[in-house]
Amino acid sequence: MTSYDEMIKRWLDKDLDAWTRRIIRRHFDPELGSPYWLRRRRSLDFDPRDITRYAELTRLGPFPLQLLRTLDPSDLVPLAVSRPLVGRVWDSGGTTGDPCRIFYTEPMLLHRGVWRRWSFVTEGFEPNATWIQATPTGPHLIGNGTWELSALYDSVVYAIDMDPRWVKRLIRTGRGDLAAEYADHLVDQIGAVLGTRHVDYLSTTPALFDALCTREPQLAAGLRGVRLSGTHISYETYERFTALLGDGPCGRSYGNTFGNGAGLPADPGRRLLPYAPNYPQVTMAVVDPEDWTAEVADGGTGQVRLTILHDDLLLPHVLERDQAVRYGLAGRWPIDGVANVRPLDVLPPTAVEGLY
Repeated sequence: MTSYDEMIKRWLDKDLDAWTRRIIRRHFDPELGSPYWLRRRRSLDFDPRDITRYAELTRLGPFPLQLLRTLDPSDLVPLAVSRPLVGRVWDSGGTTGDPCRIFYTEPMLLHRGVWRRWSFVTEGFEPNATWIQATPTGPHLIGNGTWELSALYDSVVYAIDMDPRWVKRLIRTGRGDLAAEYADHLVDQIGAVLGTRHVDYLSTTPALFDALCTREPQLAAGLRGVRLSGTHISYETYERFTALLGDGPCGRSYGNTFGNGAGLPADPGRRLLPYAPNYPQVTMAVVDPEDWTAEVADGGTGQVRLTILHDDLLLPHVLERDQAVRYGLAGRWPIDGVANVRPLDVLPPTAVEGLY
């Protein structure tokens, strides 16, 4: 068993209540806690360190996501992490407003990378292969996949340039023709590599792979497999992709800048595409959109509620812009997952997904 496999096993063996106590103690430590949470503590009518179970995190309320658009990201990092901080600040896609920003410490990046490596292994991708990373770049965390593939999976990685916020702006302002032209520009970049180099696998978004399949089906069919990251893919689209790839893997992950879920095998009987959260630092629940504290029953549909419990980042109960089916994982995972993720029905018309 490799050290990475051992890390996964240790994480999956964690008791969620005990893990919650650990994270609460760290972020609310009077001397070495997070500046943001220590300020918040002054406005609470209870001592957060009295929280002893995961279910009690509701006492902190849903995290106000809009704060991440203006808050200094370092304020969420415990003072136990040496100052001055050294590392990257990553942006969200800015689908529903200005981008949110999060500072990732090295342990957080490693956690994300090791879970993605677990996905590569379980989905059937072979190491020592050649990939194209065709995902958002620049401030977007998904672009860190070039490091995850090369350093954690012994691969050679080509990459393209992609600015998803420009596509969203074009769509939002009614310039769909220019958005389509930009998509063609991205397909051209992929095709330039596929047409001149041997490439085994493609890591991209469902929308961009769909564009490649439409314009260059012979290039798409020549791949040994594809890994799709982002937010939304329908079961019908997944079936079309797997038919094109034949026996090659079509892996999936669901998530964003805050936390991810790893794709599990498709559930053809119920036509579901399930995901398991990157436990215990990431948990997901499906809740009633009218009551964020009430989880729907197994198989029910509701709003995705994301909770981040990193040593270096605490974001309890982020109410996502997505809805999903609650997917029971009793006996297979320490907590339930989500399936068939798609945009929340009540999103404003300005909230476009573009090439995610």
